[in-house]
Amino acid sequence: MTEAAFAPVPLRWLGPVRISGNVMNGEQEVPLATYETTLWPSVRRGAHVSTMVDGGIRATLIDERMARSVLFEADDAGSALAAARRIEADLPALQAVVSATSRFATLIDINHQIVGNLLFLRFEFTTGDAAGHNMVTLASDALMAHILDRESALRYGSISGNYCTDKKTSAVNGILGRGKNVVTEIVIPEEILRRRLRTSASALAQLNVRKNLVGGAVAGSLRSANAHFANMLLAFYLATGQDAANIVEGSQGFTHAEERGDDLYFSCTIPNLIVGSVGNGKGIDAITENLDRLGCSEEREPGENARRLAVLCAATVLCGELSLMAAQTNPGELMAAHLQFERTSR
Repeated sequence: MTEAAFAPVPLRWLGPVRISGNVMNGEQEVPLATYETTLWPSVRRGAHVSTMVDGGIRATLIDERMARSVLFEADDAGSALAAARRIEADLPALQAVVSATSRFATLIDINHQIVGNLLFLRFEFTTGDAAGHNMVTLASDALMAHILDRESALRYGSISGNYCTDKKTSAVNGILGRGKNVVTEIVIPEEILRRRLRTSASALAQLNVRKNLVGGAVAGSLRSANAHFANMLLAFYLATGQDAANIVEGSQGFTHAEERGDDLYFSCTIPNLIVGSVGNGKGIDAITENLDRLGCSEEREPGENARRLAVLCAATVLCGELSLMAAQTNPGELMAAHLQFERTSR
């Protein structure tokens, strides 16, 4: 095997970001690896605002799960439905099969869809500190063999039936969940809005409705109403050794803003945030150092390091989203920043 080569991506640490909530409380600098150099000062501005507000960014982990869908074939829809009901009623026995494949995978739910004589089963797991792609595929492979041994009406279709859905735009992941579901919120006083972000609660809330909600609907966005979640997600993913293709579903999320008197309530909801603190991609020295510095390599209960990583990522998204939305309430500010940081002489 030839020696691995690496593509250099510029990385900077920004912050600190102040975070409170049901996963972590405190301040933490975050790394962003990106070629879009304007992202650093933009996220830095949002991070600075978080340190000026009591409690900073409140980050709430709503749910966590990793899914793998499999495909079976039956003779007809009735046979498929009968088999699905038997399988879903047999969760304890199925968990025994899963436990034989991994110490950390736990089967928590099964959902099904039937199309003609095709049975799609969506297995949903918790996966400890791993993002869990390979873990749930291995478990699902064993589950398929177990099911085929007991359900004579079913035949093998595929280990991946697209009802997951993996690295593709869909509605199902936002509804059923895939990865970490994290909501971040901040309430910013009027004086900080005016002095640090050069905007007002009314201007930003109105822009969010007109741009993210109405504009998103005009564009046909699918379970998505945000300005640029993908920018922060990709930069954070590359800096922490994540599978970058997960920004496809990760960037499907919602920005919400409300006027509270002269103050601003601002939130970002990311229902499909797929990150892990262990697993493939984490063995590179630079990535290991970054995870250590983030406090995501410490001795904790299984899953807690990945939850911390998800909350840090989600808070970083809010910092960048807030800063960009504020800039777009002012004519010319967005382009002026890009000209300042990215323009080169020719």
